[in-house]
Amino acid sequence: MIRWTWAFVDRPEADFETSARFWMAVTGTTLSARRGERREFATLLPAEGDGNPCVKLQGVLSGGGAHLDLEFDDYDAALERVVDFGGAVGARDDAWAYVTSPSGYGLCVAAWTGGKSVPRPFVGPDGSRSRLDQVCVDIAPSALAAEVAFWSGVSGLEVVPSSRYEEFSWLRPPTGSPVAVLFQRLGEERPTSAHLDMACADADATRAWHESLGAEFVAERGNWIVMRDPAGWEYCLIRKDPEEGV
Repeated sequence: MIRWTWAFVDRPEADFETSARFWMAVTGTTLSARRGERREFATLLPAEGDGNPCVKLQGVLSGGGAHLDLEFDDYDAALERVVDFGGAVGARDDAWAYVTSPSGYGLCVAAWTGGKSVPRPFVGPDGSRSRLDQVCVDIAPSALAAEVAFWSGVSGLEVVPSSRYEEFSWLRPPTGSPVAVLFQRLGEERPTSAHLDMACADADATRAWHESLGAEFVAERGNWIVMRDPAGWEYCLIRKDPEEGV
């Protein structure tokens, strides 16, 4: 059973400090001590009493975007399902593994570390509420069926089509999950990637605040606003009450 989900903000190592300042500001968090062989990992820590952390920042050597860590109470069985549903297991130890999906998208599978309390939405300076609560996996049409089957099979969660937009579907999250997983069918053939989504009670106000912190407006589509963070990577502001959870 899946017990906790982490969203990773993946940014080039050269942009680590810039990215940390921005994502701490927009999530109302502080940064843990950096760790890893290259000090490439850090956790965004909610204020005391605001819930368990569920977002991390990673400095990567190439590329960027977002990925997920899925924590299970049946870690070894989850790794077996990765292979059963067309994925591959790379580096691993007794409690963590780097795996790839059928289309080669990287994510991590891990043993549950005890997270259970979803962080509260952050209230910005203008009173608007928002929360980073979703990772959108962007998938080429030819890879969609295998990818969706993989994510559902490994997680044990149902895939639910969007009632508003035919290109979207999502994993129905278990109760108490801090991060949702959305699938977007792209209009072109390209490698699978992912980006971050924030639920916003007032997306226009949140947009203005993010712009004051160095983000840039890209486009407005449907019920979401596409933004670019100060390191140059796109994310979305969703018109969705962050109190709803995922």
